[in-house]
Amino acid sequence: MEQRRLGRLEHRSSVLVYGAAALADVSQEVADPSIREAVHGGINHVDVAADYGDAELRLGPWMSEIRDRIFLATKTGRREREPAWVEINSSLERLRTDHVDLLQLHAIGDLGELDQATRPGGALEAANRALEEGLAGAVGITGHGHDAPATHLEALRRYPFATVLTPLNPVLWRNGSYRADYEALVEEIRRQDVGLMTIKTVSRRNWPDGAPHSHTTWYEPYDTQDRITAAMSWVLAHDEVTAIPTAGDVTLLGMMLEAEQHRIPAAEAERRLLGDAEYSSPFLAMPS
Repeated sequence: MEQRRLGRLEHRSSVLVYGAAALADVSQEVADPSIREAVHGGINHVDVAADYGDAELRLGPWMSEIRDRIFLATKTGRREREPAWVEINSSLERLRTDHVDLLQLHAIGDLGELDQATRPGGALEAANRALEEGLAGAVGITGHGHDAPATHLEALRRYPFATVLTPLNPVLWRNGSYRADYEALVEEIRRQDVGLMTIKTVSRRNWPDGAPHSHTTWYEPYDTQDRITAAMSWVLAHDEVTAIPTAGDVTLLGMMLEAEQHRIPAAEAERRLLGDAEYSSPFLAMPS
């Protein structure tokens, strides 16, 4: 699998990050073959969060086998210093490790969330403490929503985050305002040598009202090989992007691994996706 440099952290991350949100509500018997498939497929970077149900618990039993071979990232979704500090330490216990390589402030998608996390007594102070005490190797920021790129740009003005995880796909790029915000963020990311990861690669749309959910993702994903290959090919054609997390459903991992190996030109990928009349932003209706 292709690897790319994760900004100034210098880690050579696989272009697919194992998105452990897929493990939130599965048994260990389901989690184990998925984790094995990821590692055997060449993934060397794992992304989880305290808010992802039992995902940290599902990864924990694997640490004795793979910890020295992976870049391990988790997240705190708390906004105040003390609750965040408690959550960070709980994550380490659940993951059965004494440190993570990256600790991210989770779901910072607008300025209100950013203000809460970065104010005096906010979660950023807990993240910095984890950094100082060797519990984390670096601090990053993540977020969803149409305001995420602009919010993450402001975050980089306030604090030297080592990584950013922000949304990108062709339908978001087609929105001129979103594209301008994303491009401004990329300019600052290049200036500070920040590692950039992007999410919502294989999102198709919000689930239609009343429709059964065939996958565990909160948005309806693409679930055919041709569309997943197109979506991944388009995002990975952006050389500013280090990596993309796999979708939050274990059944999609194999197709994403296949897509990474058989990419198509970006123009053809975009043509395939934008030809879908139902293709739309997943942020038109955000989960509560």
